Amino acid sequence: MGLVLLLVLIIAVVINLIFPKQTIIHYLLYSIGLVFYFFVVRFFRDPIRLVEPDDSVIISGADGKVVVIEDVKETEYFKDMRKQVSVFMSPLDIHVNWFPISGKVKYFRHNHGFYFIASKPKSSDENERTTTVVQLKDGTEILFRQIAGTVARRIVCYATEGKEALQGEDLGIIKFGSRFDLFLPLDTKVEVKLGQKVTGCETFMARL
Repeated sequence: MGLVLLLVLIIAVVINLIFPKQTIIHYLLYSIGLVFYFFVVRFFRDPIRLVEPDDSVIISGADGKVVVIEDVKETEYFKDMRKQVSVFMSPLDIHVNWFPISGKVKYFRHNHGFYFIASKPKSSDENERTTTVVQLKDGTEILFRQIAGTVARRIVCYATEGKEALQGEDLGIIKFGSRFDLFLPLDTKVEVKLGQKVTGCETFMARL
């Protein structure tokens, strides 16, 4: 964020060196620069949210809106039917992601792909994405994905195979718009509804 502020200031200085006389256009450009910096700061904010780990519930790994609740065939890891619950993050949402459950990371892959609109179903299989599978103490495996969107061009994920994940711990960040998918056992009880706004680390997405 410091680099963004420095860039905005450099642009302002250059404009004043080339066009020193202040006009309405100068003030308009200053305003645009401030608004842009405000949104960058808002986008990259990383709030502290305390979580009391509970293996019986899946918490939301992202802030946003529930856009998918359906039974689908997961083709990358399980290769069987799973209950998918997806959260779409708009550019105004926090884009930090958190581990939705505690356990051992059994699988991790960063898959390169396209940049379709992240709210569309095909983005789960075709977009730039990371796939992480966490195994709970009882052997249950939960898969979740960070998916890049039309604006997003970079996914940062801290998951590595063999890592002990803690529910509510930082998973990573998707820079500039995207989606967070959960793939759960079919008998999982979903606690959210389509269109519902959810908050990472706070909203109960499902109960095992």
